[in-house]
Amino acid sequence: MQLQLNPLLDVEKYARLFRENGRVQVPELFAPAVAAEIERVLQQLPYRLVVQNDAEQNMLLTRQDLEAMPQDERRKLEAGIRERAARSVGYTYHMYPMILARLQNWDPGHPIHALTDFMNSPAFLGFARQLISFAGLTKIDVHASQYLAGHYLTTHTDDDAIQHGRAAYTIGFSREWRADWGGLLVFLDEKGDVEQGFIPRFNTLTVFNGMQQHAVTAISSFTPRPRLSLAGWFRDDPPVRR
Repeated sequence: MQLQLNPLLDVEKYARLFRENGRVQVPELFAPAVAAEIERVLQQLPYRLVVQNDAEQNMLLTRQDLEAMPQDERRKLEAGIRERAARSVGYTYHMYPMILARLQNWDPGHPIHALTDFMNSPAFLGFARQLISFAGLTKIDVHASQYLAGHYLTTHTDDDAIQHGRAAYTIGFSREWRADWGGLLVFLDEKGDVEQGFIPRFNTLTVFNGMQQHAVTAISSFTPRPRLSLAGWFRDDPPVRR
């Protein structure tokens, strides 16, 4: 499968909407066959569980890590996750850090690495530069995520990317998603009210200012399938070489 953007995209149309509104959705980002292949790859990834500990430090746990964790330690971790979530702190979901995996040669031969390379190819970078009207983009950081029942991303701003992040983005790979299932990307105003929310539609790119308060609402217990996506930042700092 040759990875490529949908050749029918009207990039200038979406660039104009981004300039006007500070966020934009681009449907049908990839040709249908390419999007289906990406979906298949995301469904088969060896995800890690990303959570925070009591010191609010990131933890990236494999299935083996969780199985080896003593029950008391796991119960304490889960209780801390719930307590922090109630204070709008932290997140819990499955993640595959695509850039780190590529640099450290995780899972050699896995097709996810071809997708990582494509996201930083001249074709995709050129599209991203045109979309946000910023010629100085140098790289795109990207991770894959899988949200299952109970997973969430609490209200936050992307302060860690403020220096070099020019726009945040997510690409949905969830088919026929319903708002009742949770997993919506929501933007909040200064009062904490929801200003706008997006369903994670299949093969749809959402680009936005990550310095506005935003969140991913918790996945409902009755949601029948995972919420799959790619996410990260369009950036202007020097690329990391392997």
